[in-house]
Amino acid sequence: MGTPLVLTFDIGTQSARCLLVKPDGSFQDICQLKYDEPYYSRKPGWAEQRPDFYYDRICEAGKTVCSRNEEVLSDIIGVTVTVIRDTVLCLDENNQPLRDIILWLDKRQAEFNDPFPFYKKWIFKIAGVEDTTKILYRATASNWIQQNQPDLWKKTAKFVMLPTYLNYKLTGVLADSEANMVGHIPFDYKHRVWKTNRSLTKCICDVPNEKLCRLVKSGEVIGHITKAFSERSGVPEGLPLFATGSDKGCETLGLSVVQSNKAALSFGTTATIQMAVKKYFEPQKHMPAYPAVLNDMFNPEIEIYRGFWLLSWFVKEFGAQEQIDAEKEHCSPEQLLDKYIEKLPPGCEGLLLQPYWTPGIINPTSRGAVIGFADYHTHFHLYRAIIEGITFELFHSMRIMEKRSGLQIDEVFVAGGGARSDVVCQITADVFGLPVKRIQTHEACSIGASMVAFVAKGIFENYDEAIKHMVHETDVFCPREKEHETYMDLYHGAYRKIFGRLEPIYRRIIKITKRRDIE
Repeated sequence: MGTPLVLTFDIGTQSARCLLVKPDGSFQDICQLKYDEPYYSRKPGWAEQRPDFYYDRICEAGKTVCSRNEEVLSDIIGVTVTVIRDTVLCLDENNQPLRDIILWLDKRQAEFNDPFPFYKKWIFKIAGVEDTTKILYRATASNWIQQNQPDLWKKTAKFVMLPTYLNYKLTGVLADSEANMVGHIPFDYKHRVWKTNRSLTKCICDVPNEKLCRLVKSGEVIGHITKAFSERSGVPEGLPLFATGSDKGCETLGLSVVQSNKAALSFGTTATIQMAVKKYFEPQKHMPAYPAVLNDMFNPEIEIYRGFWLLSWFVKEFGAQEQIDAEKEHCSPEQLLDKYIEKLPPGCEGLLLQPYWTPGIINPTSRGAVIGFADYHTHFHLYRAIIEGITFELFHSMRIMEKRSGLQIDEVFVAGGGARSDVVCQITADVFGLPVKRIQTHEACSIGASMVAFVAKGIFENYDEAIKHMVHETDVFCPREKEHETYMDLYHGAYRKIFGRLEPIYRRIIKITKRRDIE
């Protein structure tokens, strides 16, 4: 046997990857398949996909990698899969899909038809979470299905997350990792179990426990690759499939963030900041910390729902010339824009942006805001203001989590598409006032997922040893004192005050526009 390898599938919102990962954190091979249609919308705000869309992509990517690496297939010690979160589907008694997948991007709303018992409503009101529980209820896909497709719900034997279904398609076993249970489901995050009927908040997502999957620990073998999947994908039959965790959880592990003094920033469609802690705490009031891939740890997280998607939005709406120029220069529009905004001073000469393009659960009335426009501002200022606004919000989130946990962050690791930009990383270092570190690859999620198999098979004794061999810091962006001072003046003197001053106006706008819509 040669160098042991792990075959990892990373299923994202925009693309699917198959990677052969080595114990030193490098890759024997990678195949990435970008989706022509990441999702479809039958109604505004909906986001759905065909049930076997992701499985078909796994088979296609696996076939490509395995056919190119036939000489080392015998060196593969296991398979792992890491998948986007909060993406669900209904299965019948034979584990066959009853409807299309509902993605995490979906914004459909269930009707809040006063479903909570009186005593629970009273408790929610006293606790100050009455509005939050209503928002969560409306946003829960299973509630919408029960209301709008009751006959289908009666036929639903299992209501599962996407990774659970993919585990079944690969192994014939319907089970999943506790660390994958991130979404609008009746899961007790602190104790890593399904909620019981006695749970205070089970009524928000009241899926009967018999409709939920069997849970296993990360690192356990879910099952073995079936003949049917092997024939379609080229993946050797009989290989063990190891339980891992969600894409963000695997990314945090793959960035080496397993100590409480570190933070993982994900610069993706949704921008997030995660910590890794032994002791459970709520990163925001009444919001759970998620189970980490490491079975004795948690990942407190705060999300910016429209994170670096805003840069794509900007290029689409305001970057026509950059798109033309980038095609001529054989680079991306973002790379061209970086050259221009690098010359602009911190604070964009007075332009500030609050990146609440999509409201969050904690601040459901929030809206995006750009303030400080002057006649000398250009679209380059706006582009940099987006980056600074996202970074300000991530910094603000870090401060919230530090305060709630009593911990202090002194190292920051970055991943995701936005992390490829030196300009973005330097701005982050300047705002945070901390060294910002990049590792050898932007495929941190796959590194984390494959790490689970290497540890489970004994290639590494534990995760600390795995990190030592598989994660390598390649770039460190040190904060510049003068720039950090400017950013802190802006953060304390202006950014922190924006939402509080504008929130009453946001409420008024919502009220007026809803009234006009009705009229």
